[in-house]
Amino acid sequence: MASLRLRSRTLDLSAPVVMGVLNVTPDSFSDGGRRRGPGAALAAAETMLAQGAALIDVGGESTRPGAEPVAEAEELDRAIPVVERLVSELGCMVSIDTMKPAVMRAACAAGAELINDVNALRAPGALAAACEAGAAVCLVHMQAEPRTMQAEPRYGDVVAEVGGFLRSRAEACELAGLARERICIDPGFGFGKRLEHNIALLAGLPALAAGRYPLMVGISRKSMLGELTGRASGERLAAGVAAAVLAAERGAVIVRTHDVAAAVDALKVTAAVLAR
Repeated sequence: MASLRLRSRTLDLSAPVVMGVLNVTPDSFSDGGRRRGPGAALAAAETMLAQGAALIDVGGESTRPGAEPVAEAEELDRAIPVVERLVSELGCMVSIDTMKPAVMRAACAAGAELINDVNALRAPGALAAACEAGAAVCLVHMQAEPRTMQAEPRYGDVVAEVGGFLRSRAEACELAGLARERICIDPGFGFGKRLEHNIALLAGLPALAAGRYPLMVGISRKSMLGELTGRASGERLAAGVAAAVLAAERGAVIVRTHDVAAAVDALKVTAAVLAR
């Protein structure tokens, strides 16, 4: 699991890497509206790459708690021009954050290398679209769906239940023809979880990382950090870096973050210690 085979490249995971978050939506919980349009998005991506991001995750539909679905045509209009410019002008590795098969296909045709799906390819046609695109996939655990996921999340053993779900989805992908080396998993912090569930998952990451698939985490600026610190989303840098380090120590090899420079530096220190 020292690498992830993308659509046309290989992502080296011998040490933890950073995925930069590039939301091109008007209503993202953290930076909604600030990076809309290909020009602003390109500038933001250039900054994140200069700071050390290994790949850029483009999202055209907010998945914050309570978010309303976005029409397929609108999500395509938001995301695909950005993917095209990132690939053609920056030549960087791009991930597409989407639940929709049509967006998956269009983004991969535009050069996206990885499909990051908070719905774990459960939408009708999504698994087939991912297989046809030849991209890598990240399967994320989410209880319910964005509009309702924080209404009343319940678990018996959250680590066991999330792990079982992710294994079953990964196995379904393999049965459909997706190669194991193209699959990574994400426990989905904040996606249908209360604070106690998120803390248990962070503590229990070694159990998820011990399987056959690389582990990605996305915690930066999330409400769990606000609950712990009392800080607003834009003031959670220190908490997000602490969470990233804890996740890497526990086996995460891809850290998805809004705060690339700080995460890159923190993970360099973490990797040096882990390599001893």
